[in-house]
Amino acid sequence: MAKVTMLNMAGAEVGSIDLSDAIFGIEPNQNAVHAVVKNYLANQRQGTQSAKNRGEVRGGGRKPFRQKGTGRHRQGSSTDPSQIGGGVVFAPKPRDYRYTVPKKLRRLAMKSALSSKVAEKEIIVLDTLNFEAPKTKEMIKVLGNVNAAKKALIVMAEKDENVIRSAANIPGVRTALVGTMNVYEIINYTSFIVTKEAINKIEEVYS
Repeated sequence: MAKVTMLNMAGAEVGSIDLSDAIFGIEPNQNAVHAVVKNYLANQRQGTQSAKNRGEVRGGGRKPFRQKGTGRHRQGSSTDPSQIGGGVVFAPKPRDYRYTVPKKLRRLAMKSALSSKVAEKEIIVLDTLNFEAPKTKEMIKVLGNVNAAKKALIVMAEKDENVIRSAANIPGVRTALVGTMNVYEIINYTSFIVTKEAINKIEEVYS
């Protein structure tokens, strides 16, 4: 099992924690990570783009100008895509970009992302993270104490409004729960800050 130093909110070492090799110590599968990230980004697309084809624009019917003698190319309709105000060739229409990937692939990608954070020493484990009231200044102080990068993902076991609101206004910092974190966010943020309680829950969910 991989051993990771555990810190408190002041940045001092308060022990170490053993991480499951089955979740935090596998050889990262880049193909799985790529497939799941691609799926996540596709599922975020709204798919509301729309343009009119030649059958939907106004006009047409009458031949816009005579066939010969104008010096222009022959044209039968003002709705033709080559005309100003005409339709769009292969006009984009609203569509749903969502698709699913196998559950086993999603689990493999998650384990690969978590393992890569451990291998690259980008994981920061805190014994606890709580505030008596929402304080952005206090969160900034904690992030500085643990030497977090400018882009940091804070993962909690349970929802804590004080922590969420304390981090909400800090650029580059995002909070997530064990049940809502995703592969894209894990690899997109440099520092992966996780509480001891969240580690236990991750191992429980992905074991």
